[in-house]
Amino acid sequence: MPSRPAASAPSALPRAIADAAPAIGAAVAFLVLWELYADFSGIRPAILPAPSRVVAQGWLNRQALIDNTWPTLGATVSGFGCSLAVAFVFSVLMDFARPIRRALFPLFVISQTLPLVAIAPLIVLWFGFGLLPKILLVALVTFFPMLVALLQGYEATDKDISELLISMKASRWRIFLLARLPSALPYFFAGLRIAITYAVVGAIFAEYAGAAKGLGIYILTAKNNFRPDLVLAAVFVSAGLTLLLFAIAVLVGHLAMPWRRSETSASS
Repeated sequence: MPSRPAASAPSALPRAIADAAPAIGAAVAFLVLWELYADFSGIRPAILPAPSRVVAQGWLNRQALIDNTWPTLGATVSGFGCSLAVAFVFSVLMDFARPIRRALFPLFVISQTLPLVAIAPLIVLWFGFGLLPKILLVALVTFFPMLVALLQGYEATDKDISELLISMKASRWRIFLLARLPSALPYFFAGLRIAITYAVVGAIFAEYAGAAKGLGIYILTAKNNFRPDLVLAAVFVSAGLTLLLFAIAVLVGHLAMPWRRSETSASS
């Protein structure tokens, strides 16, 4: 059967742009309405600065923003990496040993009920003002979504595949590597995309509670100096970091699961 001409298949870039167009349009409309309200409502810039002022002041203070972005990014990546490793280890333990799952899972659920605004100062108080409390706080807020996603992925393994491997005398570990772990990948990357959106927030909260540098301490300083434009500039930077990390997670998932790309192309 002749293959489909490459020219007839829509390229990935225009399709991605078309998918993102509604979100981009909504963001632009929001910024335009914000700009118009700030300009014509009579509200003072010290209360609500217009987006144009936020961008202008952010550009004028770009070096300070850059200097404070790197510590936040480092804490985010370090904490998220630790969280990812610990979540995988615990997911394997809980999948192989159900008593461990029954013992630990309620504790992990309770850990998610702790209010971040209350626990962040305590973690800084216990572990100091260095990198460690930021890593711990990022790990705390990102660990649970990835753990749950992995456990659900293991449970979603096709029973026929598992029974086939059992009939071939495959070991428990072999079944895990060949069947349960691959079936968990879509769930894992879904949890990864959710967790990564919390990572930057966790790092900023830790810095807000106590740090020498970072977007959190920059926001706190700008707030104390009554500079909402610089506060919002730092917020825009943190949102940009979150979107960048989210895009990287999507790209890694796209590359790690080529069969999903084939299914998407076939359905389209």
